[in-house]
Amino acid sequence: MEFSFPPHQITVNMPNAAVLLAEVRARMRERQGFALATINLDHLVKLARDPFFRDVYAAQDLVCADGNPIVWLSKLANKPVSLVPGSDMVLPLAHQAARNGVPIALMGSTDDALAAAAESLKAQVQGLEIAACIAPPMGFDPKGPDAVRILEHLSDSGAGLTFIALGAPKQEIFAAFGRDLVPHMGFASIGAGLDFLAGRQTRAPYWVRKIQMEWAWRMLSNPRRLVKRYAECAAILPGEAMRALKQR
Repeated sequence: MEFSFPPHQITVNMPNAAVLLAEVRARMRERQGFALATINLDHLVKLARDPFFRDVYAAQDLVCADGNPIVWLSKLANKPVSLVPGSDMVLPLAHQAARNGVPIALMGSTDDALAAAAESLKAQVQGLEIAACIAPPMGFDPKGPDAVRILEHLSDSGAGLTFIALGAPKQEIFAAFGRDLVPHMGFASIGAGLDFLAGRQTRAPYWVRKIQMEWAWRMLSNPRRLVKRYAECAAILPGEAMRALKQR
């Protein structure tokens, strides 16, 4: 089952975690690259405003639902997909890489956070090889000369999967750029996933996630940054709901 956002020409083509992991496994075995994006309401706000971001998102091979509103909209469209947050998929994807003998790379955040995330991953994933940890410079342009140098480093490192923790839209831009320059590599855009592993950010408690209120927990933990973002997300929901109903 695939759920689409027709105005943006974006399709959630990975309906659940099992399908995503099976697709990644097949691509790893064939040494075929991919770019994985996890769509949420904030991305939809950006997609509506930015034609370049729409082009970048169209270049993502694998798209899953990161956020309960996306899941709710898919149910309205009678094309249900499951919640597959990027931060929840770091460990499963790392296990997949280890089982297939694919070294990984970590890109984004800070040197200290990457070192702590790498240590956490190695402790939890037996046999995992981390080929590179790269913290980009301040003012990093995901399509500029620094991006080219980083992609060359990633290619030379032997990594087959790179976790990108830059936030939207930089991580998706870098992933799309990487698909052109290093076509055999997988790129997974995971937002704060590495900071969670490193202990630099605290994930909402399990019970909060279980009742689908992680968004409220996050907003209350950083209202100055997130209140405006979530207000913009709420504003587009009625229109997205109407478009979802039309897909029935």
